[in-house]
Amino acid sequence: MQGTKNLTKGPINRQLFNLAMPIMATSFIQMAYSLTDMAWVGRIGSEAVAAVGAVGILTWMSGSIALLNKVGSEVSVGQSIGARNEQDARQFASHNISIALLISICWAALLFLFANPILRIFELKEHITENAVTYLRIVSTGLPFVFLSAAFTGIYNAAGRSKTPFYISGTGLIMNIILDPLFIFGFGWGTVGAALATWLAEATVFGIFIYKLRYKDDLLGGFPFLTRLKKKYTRRIFKLGLPVATLNTLFAFVNMFLSRTASEQGGHIGLMAFTTGGQIEAITWNTSQGFSTGLSTFIAQNYAAGEKSRVKKAWYTTLWMTSIFGTLCSLLFIFFGSEVFSIFVPEPEAFRVGGDFLRIDGYSQLFMMLEITMQGVFYGLGRTIPPAIISISCNYMRIPVALFLVHMGMGVDAIWWAVSATTIAKGIILTAWLILIKRKIL
Repeated sequence: MQGTKNLTKGPINRQLFNLAMPIMATSFIQMAYSLTDMAWVGRIGSEAVAAVGAVGILTWMSGSIALLNKVGSEVSVGQSIGARNEQDARQFASHNISIALLISICWAALLFLFANPILRIFELKEHITENAVTYLRIVSTGLPFVFLSAAFTGIYNAAGRSKTPFYISGTGLIMNIILDPLFIFGFGWGTVGAALATWLAEATVFGIFIYKLRYKDDLLGGFPFLTRLKKKYTRRIFKLGLPVATLNTLFAFVNMFLSRTASEQGGHIGLMAFTTGGQIEAITWNTSQGFSTGLSTFIAQNYAAGEKSRVKKAWYTTLWMTSIFGTLCSLLFIFFGSEVFSIFVPEPEAFRVGGDFLRIDGYSQLFMMLEITMQGVFYGLGRTIPPAIISISCNYMRIPVALFLVHMGMGVDAIWWAVSATTIAKGIILTAWLILIKRKIL
C-alpha cells in the first residue's frame, strides 16, 4: 500500500524498536508541553501552578477523549493494512478525522462556556480560580488542533511511520519552549502567556500535519480528510476506540475528585502536589505508552495476517524492555522524589509534599508499565473492552479507598496510597486475564 510499511515480515526486535522509539519520543514531547509550562509557571509560585494544574485535569480529560480516534486509527487502519485492504484503510482514516473534528468542537465549546462552574469544583481561592478560568478558555479554543493531530498521529502509527509524528510534535515542543519564557516573563503575561504559547504550538503541529499529508506524503493514496459518515466504519471505530476513551476519561473524572480531596486536605499545596506529581509520573506512563502503541500496531498487522508466533514474540520482547524501565523509575521516585519535584516547583513546602507523592507512587511504577504493556496486546488483537473493565473498576476504587484512609487520619498521604495500591492491582489483574485467554486467541 502507498506510504505504508509491512510489519508481517522481518526482524521483530528491530521493527518493535523502530516503531516504539518515535512513538515514545512523541509521547515525551506531548508530556513536555505540560512540564515546560509547569517548570516556568513554578517560578511564579505554587498558586500559579495550582491554577494550571486544575486546568491540567481538564486538558488530560480532553486528551483522553481524543484517544477514541487515535486508537481507532491505529487499530482500524493498521488491521486494514495488514489485510491488504487499501479501500478500508482510506475509509477508516477519513472517518476518524471527521469524527475527531465533530467531537472536538462540541467538547471545546462546553469547556469554554462552563469554565467557571467547572473550576469552582476544586474550591480554590478566588484569585486562583479566576486565573484558571482564563487559562482554560484560551486552551479550549485549541482543542480541535489537539484532537485532529491525535487522529493524524494514529494514522501514521498504523502505517508503520511513527517517526513523522515525532518530528512534527518535536517542532511544536521547540516552539513552546521558546515562547513560554518570552510570554510568561518577557511580556509579563503570567499564566495567560503559558496558555497562549501552548495554543500556538498546537496550531503549528496541526498545520504541519496538514501540509505533510496534502503536499509531501502520499499516505494511503492521499485520502480525503472529511467524509460523509457511514455506519459500517463509524461503528467499528467506536467499538475500538470508545472503550479506551471511556477508560481514560473516567480516569480523569476520578482524578478530578481526588484533586478536590487533595485541595480539602492540603489546600493549594495538596492540589499542586497531586497534579504536578501526576505530570512527572508521566515519565513512566509515556515510556510504557510508546512501547504499548508500537506493540499494538505490530500486533494489529501480524494478527490480521495470521502471524501468531510473531505476535507472541513481540509481546514477550516488549514486556522485558518495559520491566527494566519500570524498575528504574521506581527507584528514582522512591529515593529521589523530592529532588525531582524541586526541579519544577522550588518552594520547600511544595517539593516536600510533592516528594512524598512521588515516593509512595514509586512503588507502583513497575506495575503501571505492566498494565499498559498488556493494554497494547489487547488493543492490537482488537479486544479493547477487557482493559477498560479492569482500569475503570480499579480507578473508581481509588475514591472509597482514599476516603477511608482520610477517615483513618492519614491526611493528604491517603490519596497517594490509594493511587499506588490500585495501580498495582491493575497491573496484576490485567496480566492474569491475558494469560488465561492466551491459548484461545494465540
